[in-house]
Amino acid sequence: MTLALKILTYAALAIGGSVALASCTSAKRDLMTEQAYPPIGQFVEVTGGKVHYLREGTGPELILLHGAGGNLRDYTFDLFDILKERYTVTAFDRPGLGYTDRVPNIDTGPFATDGDSPQDQARMLREAALKLGIKDPIVAGHSYGGIVALAWAVEGLDIPSAQNAKGVVSFAGVAMPWPGDLGAYYTINGSAIGGAVVVPLLAALVPSGTVENAVAATFAPNPAPEGYAQHLGGQLTMRPENFRANVRQVNTLYPNVVALKTRYPELTLPIEILHGTADTTVPIDIHAREIVKIVPSVRVTELEGVGHMPHHVDPKAAIAAIDRAADRAGLR
Repeated sequence: MTLALKILTYAALAIGGSVALASCTSAKRDLMTEQAYPPIGQFVEVTGGKVHYLREGTGPELILLHGAGGNLRDYTFDLFDILKERYTVTAFDRPGLGYTDRVPNIDTGPFATDGDSPQDQARMLREAALKLGIKDPIVAGHSYGGIVALAWAVEGLDIPSAQNAKGVVSFAGVAMPWPGDLGAYYTINGSAIGGAVVVPLLAALVPSGTVENAVAATFAPNPAPEGYAQHLGGQLTMRPENFRANVRQVNTLYPNVVALKTRYPELTLPIEILHGTADTTVPIDIHAREIVKIVPSVRVTELEGVGHMPHHVDPKAAIAAIDRAADRAGLR
């Protein structure tokens, strides 16, 4: 055996051993996380798996979709209990996150790179809505959930259905193609080697304080509400399967946004967008201020100095946006 081959062999064994050890550590951490943050809703069976949801309230149907790296707890921190007094509110864990399975027929192996597209996520959640008897919903989404909400509306252009959105609300939502790449975090972790090697190591070794730091960065320049990070259970996304699903969804998002953009001009349903001017995660110049130019039914409310979490920084504005969409759709 040549020296070079020996070095490669030893390196491979070392990496394999590290990943195996990390997997054991991660499994223990996963169990602790799931005990600390168990499902808070119920499950509905759909094609290929199950969807975790929380459903309460009375009035017009309202669906809430969380952003990347999140889960439905994002909405139960404050908005859910307020909204259920005037809407029948259903918050979903999006496919691959929280306690919802990934979309059917997608490769979930450690070396895979497939991401659950917003279109496929919308189809899976529309089936869940059908099973739950949800009709004529307002669909509201934050960040990545915003593009899933738009995909939900685009799906309705071709399919007559009681589950078609009657209105869309976007909280700092992805809407349009963007320049440049997503950075090393997503490109590395979303790659085949990243998914097989880096993700298990990060899931096992990253300190718990990293979640709190990520939450703070997402809210910046605004402070996160006291207790939000602890309530969210962001550690759920650090479980390897959820971690892989999340980074792959974001890493493969761009071509899906390009495809959806071609259908936007056909949309006529009311669309309300609430977006902070200080958002550096999903910049308002690239998304909200551009989609409004090609979709006449879009109305944008800008929040000066607000970052990527407008629905928590200004919950009254978020509720008002939902109310406007419902009023414009004739649901109230």
